[in-house]
Amino acid sequence: MVLTSPAGSDREFDRRFYTGASVLFGGLVFWTFAQTFYLKAWFRTPALSPLVHVHGIVMTGWVALLAVQSGLIAIHRVQWHRRVGVFGAVWALLVVILGSTTTLAAAVREVRGHTPAAPGQVLITSLDLLQMLFFAAFVVAAILLRRRPDYHKRFMLLTVACMLPDALARLPVSFMTNSLILAGLDGFIVLCVGLDTIRHRRLHPAFGWGGGSFVVAFHVALVTFVTTGWIGFAASLLS
Repeated sequence: MVLTSPAGSDREFDRRFYTGASVLFGGLVFWTFAQTFYLKAWFRTPALSPLVHVHGIVMTGWVALLAVQSGLIAIHRVQWHRRVGVFGAVWALLVVILGSTTTLAAAVREVRGHTPAAPGQVLITSLDLLQMLFFAAFVVAAILLRRRPDYHKRFMLLTVACMLPDALARLPVSFMTNSLILAGLDGFIVLCVGLDTIRHRRLHPAFGWGGGSFVVAFHVALVTFVTTGWIGFAASLLS
């Protein structure tokens, strides 16, 4: 008879938890962007610019990388995980560059064209840049603390939260609102932090400070960035 130690049980829980979260997020991303990107040839949706195509490929690569890295830990291939991690650090830089460039290009196009969609695009761009800022911060923290697996894996999971609002906003449903997007983001973080806290019987600092600061910042930003004052100010910077 083989008995599992509490520490071994916790490690097994973490492997399943992080792998499951990354795979589920990958499935969500595929679903939400299927019509406009992955399967757009079947749905005959509007053509995308080369920049948007590259952006989509880079973002998809990051989502896939999260699943691969979690899977490598789950099957005890730590050395492979570390080697792929070097490539992942470079890929994360591409995510920030392409994510920021693409959303800024869209905002500049709408603002300079004086289109009715300009205010909405300014809001989206403002939020996207905030998300990219936190994404970069979480990746840097994960790299600096790579020898502290308990911090490393939690900061990497928080990068999912930085991408989640964009995925939720593109769900193929007619009732999606900013409030529901915010509720989805809050629900994801509360669920992840809650399960982790219950399992390990303490709130981990990476989740407490990292997740908490992102939720607070996103709530404040969503209230601030919808005001006419902010939209006018941001639009003036982009015009």
